Amino acid sequence: MDNFLVNAGSYLISSIFGLYIIIVLLRFILQTVRADFYNPLSQFIVKATTPVLKALRRIIPGLFGIDIASILLAYFLQYIENILLSAIRGISVNPVFLLWHSIGSLLTLVLYIYFFAILVQVIISWVSPGTYNPGTALIHHITEPVMRPARKLLPPFSGFDLSPILVFVALNIIIMFIPVIFG
Repeated sequence: MDNFLVNAGSYLISSIFGLYIIIVLLRFILQTVRADFYNPLSQFIVKATTPVLKALRRIIPGLFGIDIASILLAYFLQYIENILLSAIRGISVNPVFLLWHSIGSLLTLVLYIYFFAILVQVIISWVSPGTYNPGTALIHHITEPVMRPARKLLPPFSGFDLSPILVFVALNIIIMFIPVIFG
């Protein structure tokens, strides 16, 4: 019974924190790529993160057009999630290690956001190419800065765009390398 409670608690903590961290990271990514904030999905992300970020921005200003408040919010939430997961599992971990590990967790999460956004974009291009959808437009805004250099290295062959394969390989190599650095 104790193992069930530990697993259920870990799942709840990971789900709640993970979803909100993803939303905060998506807001940061959307600001970075200058996506359309009139898109309904962008509006949802803005409305879900504005109450917390508005308060943080009073204390933490942006720097060179980078939203430092959203990065620090995602980092703080990741750190709190790691502390809670360690506590619920009964593992004592050095808080300094968790500070370092949280950076790796966030980087991995950002890379997975790009991985799945590109995967969704590829599937949509197979299922219904050329159709407009607010979600499709948002995914295109997110992935284009990563896909553009890949298309220069690997241009389309006979109408097939193989550049997502190149990006998938690069993302997976980086994802495998992050635990080596961040433990």
